[in-house]
Amino acid sequence: MRSIASTLGRAIGVAAFVTGTAHAADLIVSAQDGKFVRVDGVATFPVPAPSDSLIVLDASRFPPVVKATVDVGIAHTVQGPPQAVAITPDGKLAIVAAPTRYDYAAKKELYDNVLQIVDLEASPPAVVARIDVGGHPNGLSINREGTLLLAAAHDGTVKVLTIEGKSVKLASQVKVGEKRLSGISFTNDGKAAIVALRDENGAAVLSVDGTTVALTKERIATGVNPYAIDVSSDGRWAVIGNTGISRTVDDADVVTLVDVSKRPFRAAQQISVSATPEGVAISPDGHWIAVSSMAGSNLLVTDPGRHKLGTVALFEIRNGAAIKVSEVPGGEAAQGLVFTQDSKTVIVQFDVEKALAMYAVRDGKLVDTGERIRLAAGPVSIRSMPR
Repeated sequence: MRSIASTLGRAIGVAAFVTGTAHAADLIVSAQDGKFVRVDGVATFPVPAPSDSLIVLDASRFPPVVKATVDVGIAHTVQGPPQAVAITPDGKLAIVAAPTRYDYAAKKELYDNVLQIVDLEASPPAVVARIDVGGHPNGLSINREGTLLLAAAHDGTVKVLTIEGKSVKLASQVKVGEKRLSGISFTNDGKAAIVALRDENGAAVLSVDGTTVALTKERIATGVNPYAIDVSSDGRWAVIGNTGISRTVDDADVVTLVDVSKRPFRAAQQISVSATPEGVAISPDGHWIAVSSMAGSNLLVTDPGRHKLGTVALFEIRNGAAIKVSEVPGGEAAQGLVFTQDSKTVIVQFDVEKALAMYAVRDGKLVDTGERIRLAAGPVSIRSMPR
């Protein structure tokens, strides 16, 4: 196991790394919530607490290497889909959403409406701008060209922001629902995006033409409480995790496999998974689906469905359907996960354990490599470069 505790508390410049080499790298960003600590299923906000933070990983090698840490001026939260962070394809900017503060006197979390822009080429990397988008932003997605950012917000709108170099500007917003939105992802060709209607169920499809984003009439059938969304680089598939309802047992939920190879998009399969699939990811080659389920590990110790650890499951897509090939122990109330660019490694956010865990796809099965990157705070959002 490798520790990066010594790197937290200071920022490490990455200008030399990203200049001219980002396209050859596989950069992944992980955002941490230091305020929140889950203790036997109970949400606590201890004092003192480590800072909220952002790290940048180079996953083009194994084990991945931490290239930068920013733990000053970042605000984040465990609340919401674990995709509230993004990085541009040139590796020069990171965007952090889901900003919150905790009011210790009132004992409640306060939700802010800003996106935080992090200049990764600065020395040290730092938050250089905060953009008020008029609603609490959750899921983020950047197109492969690095020119457009979409942010799904609590007010039922998708915020549309343009990216020109290091300048990020709010261009428009699209009304999608009446309640909270959660995950959002561009399709591979950048001509559409899928956004999850967290409180109204189902997913909506947006059309994208340059900087013009519009709501279409297309809807995708999902399970209850659609949450995180991921799209494969081969242009064929998308997956939507559905975290279900509040419960005291570890009953089953579903992940929706979506055929995005032609319009209209359609749900091809509702895949049964363990309870509360917090993190879902589809491999860049479109061959594998990984699902991190809480499986009762988020419940109270007095709940009948309480388990100490969740699960990480691997599905193979065969002949247009997902088939489970393995399931292994995960973390306690784990959050998001991503595949590396080569589709051979799955990085899982262990929130309670304050670590990133490395799983490998070997001989068609998922294997816990035992490799961990230790963090000062619980990781809760993770995204790769646009693929």
